[in-house]
Amino acid sequence: MAGGRDDLWSGKRAEARRAVAPLAVRMRPRSIDEFVGQGHLLDEGKLLRRMLDARVVTSLLVHGPPGTGKTTLAGLIAQHTSRRMVRENAALVGVKRIREVVDEADALLQQTGSRTILFLDEIHRFTRAQQDVLLGDVERGLLTLIGATTENPLFACNSALVSRSTLLRLEPLGEAEIVAVLRAAIADEQRGYGTMDLRVDDAALGVWARLCEGDARRALTALEVAVASEGGERVTGPVVIDAAVAEASIQRKAVVYDGTGDERYDSISAMIKSVRGGDPDAALYWMAKMLEGGEDPRYLARRLAVLASEDIGNADPQAVVFAQACWSMVERIGMPECRITLGQCATYLALAPKSNAAYRAIDAAIADVRDGRTVPVPVYLRDPNSSPVIASDGGGVKLRDRDGEKYAYSHNARAGVEGQGVTGQEYLGVEREYYEPTQAGAEAAMADRLREIKLVRASSQRGEQAADRRNGTST
Repeated sequence: MAGGRDDLWSGKRAEARRAVAPLAVRMRPRSIDEFVGQGHLLDEGKLLRRMLDARVVTSLLVHGPPGTGKTTLAGLIAQHTSRRMVRENAALVGVKRIREVVDEADALLQQTGSRTILFLDEIHRFTRAQQDVLLGDVERGLLTLIGATTENPLFACNSALVSRSTLLRLEPLGEAEIVAVLRAAIADEQRGYGTMDLRVDDAALGVWARLCEGDARRALTALEVAVASEGGERVTGPVVIDAAVAEASIQRKAVVYDGTGDERYDSISAMIKSVRGGDPDAALYWMAKMLEGGEDPRYLARRLAVLASEDIGNADPQAVVFAQACWSMVERIGMPECRITLGQCATYLALAPKSNAAYRAIDAAIADVRDGRTVPVPVYLRDPNSSPVIASDGGGVKLRDRDGEKYAYSHNARAGVEGQGVTGQEYLGVEREYYEPTQAGAEAAMADRLREIKLVRASSQRGEQAADRRNGTST
């Protein structure tokens, strides 16, 4: 009799908890097949689907933005593989509790053969020493770890733990997937609003799908707020939700932007690649996202200045000057006004002709210096203050190398190209070509000029060699 009363009260307590559970909790998928999204992991033939079908689930590090289903997925994996799941938060649990979980998992395995999953939320908050506690038991398979984090595990987790785990990236749900989740909640008679005469138009669903930014939990919460605010089950007639009600029922989400983590580097990478690719609209969007997320505008100005040399270079020599001016103005005026200057600079650079020839040239020269034998400076090119002076006249200081060659003063050269005298002098002493100008923008004219200088230099060298032969001084 007592047992019956206990079961009755237990059932009532469970019913009371279900009654106050938010819609987002009630609508959590009950099986892997109900799980919406993450097709790159769960579609037929994909990695996680293969692991589940084979009932071979190794320790996992699941990472992705909030609301993508990390906790729900862990529970479904435990259910699908018939394993006991212990849920802990790394910000609250210590080594002592982890030891207890391990001991319990060991005892359960020995007594029943059942295995245990430890779901550790916010695993990036575990110190390296705390993560080390898990290594041995994870490696032996005594405990299956599912660690969840919004950070990149490659940086946030111990490398030894990463090597023993499978990394799964969860992506924000698409708008069509969010709409599917909402329609399921509207139609579900047990957990959702299937017993109500609830009429949600497509425009309202579109508003939530767009504004929730891939977070199913936020979309379901918005639906719940909309239904409750329109009277909910107290209304005898139909409950109609249109776009206006939908907008009023969801808080516009703050920009998802972590100025210290992956989001920062992903966003600046997207901005730079958009400028490089000649898409000013995309560049402005990524810039706006960073500024709205609180990014230091000086960081954006610095990256634009680097890009001006790296990706535009001599195709538009004014680009680096433009970027320098932008950086200076950003330093002086700050936000919010400097957003205009940043936008001007980004659009100018995006539409400027592109060349990375100068960037490639300096890297090639540095690689030669690092990997090859260092070339000594020819005597005739050395600083006259640190080398013996042979002669000095109006044509400049003349130094002579061991073969008797003197420094040839370019301004005294008879041959040349427009605005520049060109001698047959060698300035490196070995054959090297680092700078290969493109035909983009102003660099096309530089390419023509370089070609002409090389032709004149080669001609001068041939003339000097012929003179040496006539004078009997040829080497």
